Amino acid sequence: MLVFLDTEFTDSLDCELISIGMVSDGRYELYLERADYPLEWCNSFVRAAVLPQLGQAQPALNRVQLMHRLAAWFAVLPRNVTIACDSFTDWELLLDALDEMRPTNLKDRFDTRTLDDSTVFHRAVAWYHDHRGPWHHALHDARAHRMGWLAWMDARKNTQPSR
Repeated sequence: MLVFLDTEFTDSLDCELISIGMVSDGRYELYLERADYPLEWCNSFVRAAVLPQLGQAQPALNRVQLMHRLAAWFAVLPRNVTIACDSFTDWELLLDALDEMRPTNLKDRFDTRTLDDSTVFHRAVAWYHDHRGPWHHALHDARAHRMGWLAWMDARKNTQPSR
């Protein structure tokens, strides 16, 4: 199963998870926010674009609560999960958030940056953000990347020679 991941974090140098969003084939979706990230580590971009979007869905969790919620979510997923994300930082933040509770069904990572140059992928991502949800929100970014992936897959299917 392919699960699209996006995170928001404090800064690329002093990097702490703020929020995490994951979306699969439509059956599974998760969005969590942390309450205990160091606010002073947030750069000006994060303060302007990310922080104003927090606190609208559910109460934020501390690091341990978030780890347990992530582990519980992975426990209901099929046995082979591949994480699709456009940043190695997203992957590292997921692994760090899971800490010692890394699930056995978490198998691999797919780098969606290989699709970023695809006009089809980019247009679908931009369409999602223009019509469905804001940029720089972990759940909306994960949903947008899933939409981009589906558009890219459909375009490839239509260019494959028929047998």
